[in-house]
Amino acid sequence: MSTEKFDAVDIIGIKRDRGTLSPEQIDWTIDAYTRGVIAEEQMAALNMAILLNGMDRAEISRWTTAMINSGERMDFSTLRSPSGVAKPTADKHSTGGVGDKITLPLAPLVAVFGVAVPQLSGRGLGHTGGTLDKLESIPGWQASLSNEAMMDQLAGCGAVICAAGTGLAPADKKLYALRDVTGTVEAIPLIASSIMSKKIAEGTGTLVLDVKVGSGAFMKDEDDARELARTMVGLGTDAGVKTVALLTNMATPLGLTAGNAIEVQESVDVLAGGGPADVVDLTVKLAEEMLAGAGVHDADPAAALADGRAMDVWRLMISAQGGDPAAALPVARESETVYAQADGVLTELDALSVGIAAWRLGAGRARREDEVQAGAGVRLHAKPGDVVRRGQPLMTLLTDTPEKFGRALEALESAATISAEGSRSGQRLILDRIAQ
Repeated sequence: MSTEKFDAVDIIGIKRDRGTLSPEQIDWTIDAYTRGVIAEEQMAALNMAILLNGMDRAEISRWTTAMINSGERMDFSTLRSPSGVAKPTADKHSTGGVGDKITLPLAPLVAVFGVAVPQLSGRGLGHTGGTLDKLESIPGWQASLSNEAMMDQLAGCGAVICAAGTGLAPADKKLYALRDVTGTVEAIPLIASSIMSKKIAEGTGTLVLDVKVGSGAFMKDEDDARELARTMVGLGTDAGVKTVALLTNMATPLGLTAGNAIEVQESVDVLAGGGPADVVDLTVKLAEEMLAGAGVHDADPAAALADGRAMDVWRLMISAQGGDPAAALPVARESETVYAQADGVLTELDALSVGIAAWRLGAGRARREDEVQAGAGVRLHAKPGDVVRRGQPLMTLLTDTPEKFGRALEALESAATISAEGSRSGQRLILDRIAQ
């Protein structure tokens, strides 16, 4: 019988008593848990101790490295354009929100300037949407790619949005599932290491983090969001990845849509030089950060949206994964409108309420194995700062199953606040920038 280097009970006791784990103890913990030596209840206890007592930067960095080392790493160092020019890589990660379709126009926009974007994305759960769910509303589009196909696509059109393989940080997948059912999802060291282990393993040279804060975000409190951003920027920096974070407002949904196909259409509108101002502004700002990190300082992303270059890359990117960029998108069979109940200024439109409504209409899932409706969601007709009149449409609810309208409307009962003397200035989108 093999002898283990450490004992799980001792490891738990160190964090319970506010101690510091050594690098060797952390390496063993992740490896032993992955191998099944540490039992689920023991890791649950350790997670709770970390939630309550925290970790220092060195501990979090080593924890993240250990999770990366549980699987494979991608390597883009040999990536070349068809002409043989080396391509730098840049990636973006959002902590999730309502109406957050930014990845869709952002990836092709950055690729316009010769920077490859290997965007490994996920699916939605609960009120936050998933990038892959949105793209799968495009007829024929496929989320799964082999590593070889991914490299070919990056060398060609320069942008890939696809599902992550199972080989990246497998310890994180097991650990996240445990955190999800033991009340420890909120532990900032574990959130940061979960996100960054996958992003660092992806092998990108530059990473820009979009850390959402507000009612529709995972982080409701700005101080907590800032702490998470600083922790993740530190982890990226320690791993040799150029990393910056933007804190962005998720009190109100991004853009005018929350769903799947309707968010794709809004993204196409942005790529065509139109679209809602907040989506355009955040897309351009994130593109500027990604390009600067990759060493491209003379680019004009706004111009590349306006003149159609980003749209050209979008069409190539979608086609390369079997999709038809010219195909009609799915449309929900049923709709219902929510109207303004008073004259005045719309001062608040709660992102969480809109996200829950879209989820209940069929745009999201309660369990990972649930199906989503491509056409379901919520279309907004006004945003905070807009003047509205009683009886004016505020939102249109979309679904294939009209029996879902009732619970969706319940979620929206207090979503909109209309004030006679409200400010027309709207809400600040970018709250802070964090770098080292």
